[in-house]
Formats: sequence, structure tokens, C-alpha cells
Amino acid sequence: MILAILIGCEIGFWVLLGLGLACRYLWHRHRLSTVLLLSVPLLDVILLTAAVVDMRGGATADVRHGLAAAYLAYSIVFGHRTIRWADAWFHHRFASGPPPQKPPSAGMARARIEWAFWLRIVLAYALMFAFVLVLTWIVNDPTRTQPLIDFASGLLKIPVIAVLWPLSYTFWPSKPEPTDT
Repeated sequence: MILAILIGCEIGFWVLLGLGLACRYLWHRHRLSTVLLLSVPLLDVILLTAAVVDMRGGATADVRHGLAAAYLAYSIVFGHRTIRWADAWFHHRFASGPPPQKPPSAGMARARIEWAFWLRIVLAYALMFAFVLVLTWIVNDPTRTQPLIDFASGLLKIPVIAVLWPLSYTFWPSKPEPTDT
């Protein structure tokens, strides 16, 4: 059941995002667009609720339950940025808007962007771990929730590995490309 809901929520994310942007730029239905885009995070809440219901019903935790917590954490931390990026791209591609602004590609300005992104990764990880702990507390059966703790602990390698990017831009910044004048 959780796998089907997980797949449905992932498909639903892209459908709501695409419909929301189409309503905004192709059909000029701004209110409907806002409602659709604001409802995107509700999919992750539905997914996490389904994980809670499944585990309260006696299921043993596994990767699918951990992914529910990870999806919600991602939506909270990166959801607005993802929608803003898609909005700028869609506006440019389908509504003659300006091209999306590109981040600096070199120097300390790029390093600051990479550090900010890494801090968001750490925040998403912390939120996911908090959701896992709450889920563990709600289920209150360590034998069934231990795989969930193991899953969350295993994901710690993501922020650990991701710190290599800001470190590399900080200690070995690339030079900006020369501009033609």
C-alpha cells in the first residue's frame, strides 16, 4: 500500500506542478494556479499519514516508511525553491518570460551558494530524522521501528558527502570565465 501511495504522490507532485504552471501561464487562471501549487506539499503529508496508519496497523518499518519522512522534509526545505525554479523555467519556455537567472559559476559568490545549499541539506536531514523519531514514538514498538532508525542513520552520508562541494568551492575557487567585450 505504501509503495503505491509513494508512487502516486510522486506522480501527483509533477501533475500538480505542471497543471499549476499551465494554469498560470497558458490559461491565465492565477487563483487556480495558486491553489494547485499550494496543494503540492499536501501530497507529502498524505504520504506520511499513510506511513503512520500503516505502521500503527502493525507493519514493520522499511525504506518506504523512511522515504515518506524524507519526502516531507524535502518539501519543507526545498519545495518552495523547486517550485520557484520550475516557475521561472516554465515562464521562459512557454510564456516568453526572461530566461531564468543563473547563479554565479565561480569565486566566493559560488562558494556562498554552495554553503547555503549544504545548510539546506542538513536542515532537510534534521527534519527527516525528527519525523522518523516522531513516527517511532507514535508506533511505540522498537522492534518494528528499528529499521526506520537504521534508514535515517544511513542517510547521514548525504550531508557528509555533500559538504565536499562547498569545501571545494571555498578552498579551490574556480576563476570566472572571461567575458567578451
